[in-house]
Amino acid sequence: MSIQLPDLFGILLAVLLLMAAWTDIRTRTISNELNAAIALLAVAFWWVAGEALWPDIAVRIGIALLLFAVFAGLFMLKMMGGGDVKMIAALALWLPFQALMVMLIVMALAGGAITVFLLIRQRWRPNAERPEVPYGVAIAIGGLWVIANGLLTTSVA
Repeated sequence: MSIQLPDLFGILLAVLLLMAAWTDIRTRTISNELNAAIALLAVAFWWVAGEALWPDIAVRIGIALLLFAVFAGLFMLKMMGGGDVKMIAALALWLPFQALMVMLIVMALAGGAITVFLLIRQRWRPNAERPEVPYGVAIAIGGLWVIANGLLTTSVA
């Protein structure tokens, strides 16, 4: 079994997602540069993976813009950080629609679990401030799930 070039891009994406999760845990921020790298590498990935400009790439860009708008609304309601919004949209550029749906479901479940953990931890710390959820971790878990299950370059049945 040999590693194909699209697989190397998947590994690179996994590293970037881990970096984003780590910085979100440490600083509660995800840098614009890291999100830009995720987004721009998607363009190279499309070329290497042989994605068709129409409809594949056009649909991915449209869905990424739609997700950006939806999550930007959550940002405006102070329910999500700006780096998280950009990371979701950047990651959406990489994923076929069905893989994106899997990623969003896993992300939501992971985000819920992280939130419950932080709320329980806060309950046992009487003077603790309201916890900030490092949602970049949940986004990374969703993306890593898709990569680990081989859904980056194949459709979900």
